[in-house]
Order: sequence, then structure tokens, then C-alpha cells
Amino acid sequence: MRERVRVRFAPSPTGPLHIGGVRTALYNYLFAKQHGGDFVLRIEDTDSQRFVPGAEQYIEDAFQWLGLEYDESPSKGGEFEPYRQSERKEIYHQYVRELLDKGAAYLAFDTPQELEAKRTSINNFQYDATTRVQMRNSLTLSQEEVQSLVESGAQYVVRIKIEPGIDIKVNDLIRGEVVINSSVLDDKVIFKSADELPTYHLANVVDDHLMNISHVIRGEEWLPSAPLHVWLYRSLGWEDSMPQFAHLPLLLKPEGNGKLSKRDGDRLGFPVFPLQWKDPKTGELSSGYRESGYLPEAVINFLALLGWNPGNDQEIFSLKELIELFSFDRAGKSGAKFDYEKAKWFNHKYIQSTPNGELAQSFLPVLAEKGVSAKPEYVEKVVGLMKDRVSFVPELWQQSSFFFVAPTSYDEKTVKKRWKAESPAQMEELIAILQEMDDFSAKNQEKIIMKWIEDKHYHLGNVMNVFRLALVGEGKGPHIFDITTLIGKEESIKRLKKAVSSINL
Repeated sequence: MRERVRVRFAPSPTGPLHIGGVRTALYNYLFAKQHGGDFVLRIEDTDSQRFVPGAEQYIEDAFQWLGLEYDESPSKGGEFEPYRQSERKEIYHQYVRELLDKGAAYLAFDTPQELEAKRTSINNFQYDATTRVQMRNSLTLSQEEVQSLVESGAQYVVRIKIEPGIDIKVNDLIRGEVVINSSVLDDKVIFKSADELPTYHLANVVDDHLMNISHVIRGEEWLPSAPLHVWLYRSLGWEDSMPQFAHLPLLLKPEGNGKLSKRDGDRLGFPVFPLQWKDPKTGELSSGYRESGYLPEAVINFLALLGWNPGNDQEIFSLKELIELFSFDRAGKSGAKFDYEKAKWFNHKYIQSTPNGELAQSFLPVLAEKGVSAKPEYVEKVVGLMKDRVSFVPELWQQSSFFFVAPTSYDEKTVKKRWKAESPAQMEELIAILQEMDDFSAKNQEKIIMKWIEDKHYHLGNVMNVFRLALVGEGKGPHIFDITTLIGKEESIKRLKKAVSSINL
């Protein structure tokens, strides 16, 4: 085992990064930083058929937004570069040859048609110690036949040779000791001559070893691969430097059974990707947490508690606190239900605690889209009044548009309920009172207007609700004198005059 903690997140650039992958990366990050170790991004792009342009940059952009900084990556570099597997071909070739020379692997020349024929004739066919003797490979063909096939350019794969009847132990930080008998494993393909690239299994093991990875933290869907990786470590003579495994529980659908998918998000209206993704082939847009108005800190906090718990009732954690508290002792073994309503709750809490100036900067682009130009200082004051009412930054417009644009119409239900025959005259009186005010502070406004209503024996609720209707256009908003103070004396009077002239019973 290596002395220094080094972990890696190794996605394939085959499309947008799933939120489950983000959680895996987060747990890697927390574990590494807690131990003063290194967090490495490695791009596993050996599957050239599934490569999607733009996917790698998307991954880098996602983690930049989330604030999870890598110590080493393709763009940042590092001691063990290159960090793209497609750029490490010669390294893998060396270990393929070593495995072949040791007799720990062999060449297989079976065509897709031949393999399909075997699957048809043998139920649950797998290429293993029992069936490989029936196939076309370097174990059944003569050396001359093998050489002739290779020299003629026949395509082949290299398969790892799994010997049957051997118990393989996988020590997992979450699941304890897992024992798998080698007889249930098949001779996985570890290299393809078609593109001169290894498969995930070999490249993964070689890179983890050469990059001094101490812990492999990944989703439980990779648990069936762990025995094969242990076998490869042993076959290459690296058993003493084998990393420690930790297989994380799946993120499950909010409803029903099974793994969380994009279809669940589309059906229930929540993102499953950190950033918006545009499919380069179809042009289809998929929503992202960033574009949906989530704060990165809220996403981090929410994901951290999907599969891990701190052992108490605390729910809001800074990244620093998560680093200090995280441990696999409190990681779950069973899948975690993806509660998207809880994600909204986290975002609401983080919006409430975000400094007004910072939140205003996030709101300015929304205002620009609406054609509104406002000073940041003014926007900051609006945000301070309204942020408790929203779960997402874009919702600030729905809740506070009247601070920026005067109403052009008035809610019919509110008019019918609140606007009385005496309302125009009362609002004219109110206009005159506001015009006489030199001190337009909320406190002074409230003092003078409340006394006027009392002296006139007007109905407090009726007057104030009509006042609000004139300012906002409907019966919503914060304390009315906070509104008037912020939009100012001139604008308040202007809106009252417009309401008097516009609203007709």
C-alpha cells in the first residue's frame, strides 16, 4: 500500500457527466483532502467508438463550477502525464506483451459471427477455461497458425487467462471482504488490435499502478470488475502495491426501483447533469444544475449526504466541514434514493445564507435577459428583501420584477376583492400625503400613513391592500414600506396615479 493517499476520478468522455459520477468524484475529493493527499482527473478514452466531442471539456467545466479542484489532470498536467489514456498506447503495449510472455494472457481470433454462434448454441455462454478450448485462439492454434494470422492482418483481441477454482479476495472499505471464485469469471478482453488500444480493465489497472493510486473509490456497478482487477494486479506482479477499494452505493430513482437515469429527470422535472448539455449529433438540450439556478455549494452538500451520513442531525455543511468529517465508516451499503425535493430545499437554504452582493451578481444576467438594466447596489437591496422567498436564482424575477418594472396590468381577482368605490379617493389622499413627505424612510412613512388611516377611520386592510395593488400589480411582495422606500417617492406616487386612472370597477 502506498504511503501517500492518491485517488483518481476517471470518467469516459462519452457524453455529459451524470450526477452520480459527480458524487463519486466528490467522495474521492473529500477522502483525498482529509488525508492531505492528491485528487487526480484521468480521462479513460480507450473506447474510440463511443467518444463524444466536447465531453472532456464538459467534465473539466463541471468540476470548475463545483469548486472541486484537481491536483493533476489533462489540462493541468502533473508528474504522471499524460492523463488521457489514448495518449498512453505504448505504455499499455508493454504490459500486454508482458502478460502474453508470462502465459497470463492469450490472443483470440474469433470473429463476431463465431462468438454469436457460440452464444446461440450454449446457454449463458462466457469465454472461460471451459469454453476457450473450443475457440480460435493461441491456446488452441499452433504457433505457426497464430503467426500467420497476425502477419496477414487478421484482427484479434488479447484475453486475460483466468485459471478456475481460485478464491479472489477483494477488501472493500465499505463492504468488507468480498470473496469471488475465479471459476465464475470470464477471460475478459484486455486489448484490441483493431484500434491498438486496451480495454478499460487493463488500462485502469496499469494507470492506477503507475500513477501510484492508493485508493480506488467508484460506484458499486464496478464491483463485479474488482476481482478481475485484483487478478490483473497479481498477474503483473503488483499485488503488494494494490490499491484499497471502496465501492459506493448507487443513486436510485426517486420513485420505484432501479438506478437514477436521465429519463427520471425528464419525467419529474429535475436535472441529472451538473451543467446543461447539448448533444453534438442531435442538438438536443439537457438541463443542468447550474442553468437551473442551483448553487454549486448546495449541490455539493446535497450529494455528500446521498450515501454518507455524519452521525448526527446536521444537514448544512461547508466543504471544509465535509472534508473534516467524511469517512467510509458512515457510508451506506444500500442505494440512496434521489430526493430532488430535498435538493431544492438545500438550494433554498444556501440562497438564504449567500451574501446579498454575491447573489445579486448571479441575478444580474437574469435581469439582462429580461431587458432590465439596474445598478448592482439596487439589485443587492432587492435580493436582500426577496431571497427568503425563492429556491432558485431565476425565481427572483418572478418574485421581484415589480422592483424593476412598474405594473402594466392589475390582477383581476385582487382588483375585484380589494378595489372599492372609495379606493380612488383614498389613493388620491395618499398621493398628497406622500408628496408632502421630506423623510421617505420606511419608519417615517409607516408612522404618518398609519396615523392618517386611524384619523380617517379607514379600514386598514382595505387601504393597504389597494396600496400594494397599485405598487405591485397584485397582492404579493414584502413589507409595503420596504417596497416604497426602495423604488423611491417619485416612482411610488407615479404608480399610485396610474392605478387610479387605470383601474375601473
